Amino acid sequence: MKQKLSVLGIDMAKHVLHLVGMEAHGTMWVRHRLDRAQGMAFRMPLPPTRMGREAGGGADDWGRGLREHGHEVMRMAPPVVTPSRKAHKNELRDAEAIAEAMTRPPLRLVPVQSVAQQALQALQRVRERLMNARTALLNEPRGRLHA
Repeated sequence: MKQKLSVLGIDMAKHVLHLVGMEAHGTMWVRHRLDRAQGMAFRMPLPPTRMGREAGGGADDWGRGLREHGHEVMRMAPPVVTPSRKAHKNELRDAEAIAEAMTRPPLRLVPVQSVAQQALQALQRVRERLMNARTALLNEPRGRLHA
């Protein structure tokens, strides 16, 4: 079974991890629901596989961890995954949609960021919020005096 597995779609909730594995032609081989600790243990014995995940909160950390074990990590923007979803949104269907989107040729991938890149991005976002708060604070008296 694991020799035929070419694509593994991963979708994570707060405490649950859904894995959907497909072969290159789209036949589904693996469908698991695991908690996060079990998910780490599940990916260890797999041979190098293409693993996909939606770009989001912890996707960079997971991407770096998967790359250390020899897997090819593909992070996709959510609009790329949405057309592949068959029915209403839930975690299992999202994992299926991620795996299916990985088998389609035109993919827009999001690169996995290093820890330094994430730190710089966090600083830039904090600065942006501070600048917006400062602008709002300066504009408030002007608005009150205008009325």
